[in-house]
Amino acid sequence: MHKLEVRNLRVAVGGREILKGVSLSVATGEVVVLMGPNGSGKSTLFQTIAGNPRYEVLDGDILLDGESIKELPPEERFARGIFVGFQSPVAVPEVRFAFLLQAMINIRAGKKLTDPNPQVLAQAQRLAAELGLKPEVFNRGVGAGFSGGEFKRAEVLQALLLSPKFTVLDEPDSGLDIDGIAAVGRAVTRLAASGSGILLSTHYARVLKFIKPTRVYVMAEGRVVLEGDENVIRKIEEVGYQSYFNEIRQELGSAGS
Repeated sequence: MHKLEVRNLRVAVGGREILKGVSLSVATGEVVVLMGPNGSGKSTLFQTIAGNPRYEVLDGDILLDGESIKELPPEERFARGIFVGFQSPVAVPEVRFAFLLQAMINIRAGKKLTDPNPQVLAQAQRLAAELGLKPEVFNRGVGAGFSGGEFKRAEVLQALLLSPKFTVLDEPDSGLDIDGIAAVGRAVTRLAASGSGILLSTHYARVLKFIKPTRVYVMAEGRVVLEGDENVIRKIEEVGYQSYFNEIRQELGSAGS
C-alpha cells in the first residue's frame, strides 16, 4: 500500500497565505473527497501537490510513502506516480493530444518522449469511447477548441491510461452533463479498484451516484474544518456550507455547556 500525506501545510501565493495548516491523507485504493466553498483553498492545495512553483510552501510537508516530495519539481512527482488534473487546465494547442499521451507514458517508462508507442493510441481510443470523447480529439492540439466537458474527460482518460499511484482531480465533474458525470464516476471507481488512490474535489452530491467515498474532508478559509463520510456531502447539498457550519458550532457549544 502507498500513502500520500499532507501535513500541517501552509502555502502562500503572491505573498498572501492561502493554506493555513492543512493536513489530510489518501492511501492507494481509497476515494477521498475534498469539499469547501469557493476560495477555501482546494485548488491551491492541488496546485501545491503538483509542484507549481508559484505556490510557496511556508511550512509543513507533502509526503509520498513517508518521504518528503515538497522540494521535487513537478515532472519528478509525476514520474513517482502522482497525476494531477486541474480545475482550469491549460491549453497547449501546438502539441497534439495523441503525442502528449505517448510522451506521458514514455516518461513513466524512462523512454524518450518521441519513442513510438502505437499501443498507447489504441488503448487511448478504447478509453475515449468509454468516456464519450470523439476520435478526432487525438489529432487536435491539447485543449484546442475543447469544451469544459472535453477537458475533464481528457484528463480522466490520461489518468486511466497511466494508472498512477495517486490521481488528484480538481472538480472533475464540473462542466459535465449527467452522462459525463456517470462516465467520470465509473472511471474514478475503476481507478480506485485498480489500486490508485483518489483525491478529488467537488461541489455536488450528484457524484455520489457513481462513486462511494472512503472519507470526506471539508475546507474553509484555508483549513480543514471537518472530516466525515458521504453523509457530510449530502448535508452540505441540502443546507449549504454556512448553515452546516453554523449547525456544527451550535452542537459544539451545546456539548461544552
